[in-house]
Amino acid sequence: MELAGYVVNAVVLEGRSVREVAKAHGVSKTWLYELLARHREGGETGLALRSKRPLSSPRRVGTEIEDEIVELRKSLAEEGFDAGPHSIQYHLQCHHRRKKSVVPSVSSIWRVLKRRGFITPQPQKRPKCSYVRFAAELPNECWQADTTHWALADGTDVEVLNFLDDHSRLLVASVAFMTTKATDVVAVFQASAEHFGLPASVLTDNGAIFTAESRGGRCAMETLLGALGVTYKHGKPYHPQTQGKVERFHQTLKKHLAKQRRPGDLAELQAQLDRFGAYYNEVRPHRGIGRRTPALAYAARTKAVPKAPFLPGGHYRLRQDRLDKSGKVTLRYQSRLRHIGVGRAHAGTRVYLLVADRDVHILTAEEGEFLGRVTIDPDKDYQPLERPLMSGMS
Repeated sequence: MELAGYVVNAVVLEGRSVREVAKAHGVSKTWLYELLARHREGGETGLALRSKRPLSSPRRVGTEIEDEIVELRKSLAEEGFDAGPHSIQYHLQCHHRRKKSVVPSVSSIWRVLKRRGFITPQPQKRPKCSYVRFAAELPNECWQADTTHWALADGTDVEVLNFLDDHSRLLVASVAFMTTKATDVVAVFQASAEHFGLPASVLTDNGAIFTAESRGGRCAMETLLGALGVTYKHGKPYHPQTQGKVERFHQTLKKHLAKQRRPGDLAELQAQLDRFGAYYNEVRPHRGIGRRTPALAYAARTKAVPKAPFLPGGHYRLRQDRLDKSGKVTLRYQSRLRHIGVGRAHAGTRVYLLVADRDVHILTAEEGEFLGRVTIDPDKDYQPLERPLMSGMS
């Protein structure tokens, strides 16, 4: 017999006083009087354990706010955006800022989602405090770059090249290609640098479009960054964690793309990338940077610059051209045409000219093969080409 039934029987059946029974069993008289009242109303069943949950909770999230939380959860998830409690709170704050109303805490939003069946607790997950995070101290201190794959509506596999700022997580560039070439990496980097400024360093993996070290030479990206004084770093082979931020961004991007209609061509895919990039940079709060948007984090600090700029006050550009019948290419410098002789063996070849003030590197447009370099002599119209060394490096 439970204690409740025993003390009630002691009073009801044995005729003992409430004070005596309460003192003998170490219980309060108030609780015993309550048990007696419940016994009179419901007999033995009235003594069963009851929930301690309060009849009302004044601080509970209102039904209207709960419905808004659920609606936000559904709409964000359908678009492939982050739909966690932190993101939902951010959107609620933006919506209720005009109303000057109080927004529920992150934990309250989590409980609402759990109660409505959107979240399954995962106590086995590794605690966040156990992770060691590494991040650049300043914007433009380091850009991470990598490619990922996506499929068009007809099943054609295409590639997406992404550049991400390590400090702010700002998406610097996201461009789709049928197949990314070394010269494509250079073109995207140049366009990004013109908009955001030159980074102090760039971090990539060891893919052929990023480095030609395994082939004993230098690829287009290595040549350009060397000319600009930008430090170029590569992660360890088969260790994508080194470029963890851009690798993680690939997951976020693909989660969004998976919710969209499969693009029919590169132009449609690029439109989806541009739309997501604007949302990611300017609207979506990022957990890794204190729930700020990447755009805010990027603008909050002074930008880093290359430690050894190629030339103070100089300029750089990327130009595409074709060698003439005699293997020459023409470049305008200080309002005069300069003729650079590459060689008749390469006549008609499409080339890229990486121009960093007076320093010009020439690569083939198709493979990114380094053909040679020249430092323009302002006093001469014909510029002799410095041939690459036997290793392929200049």
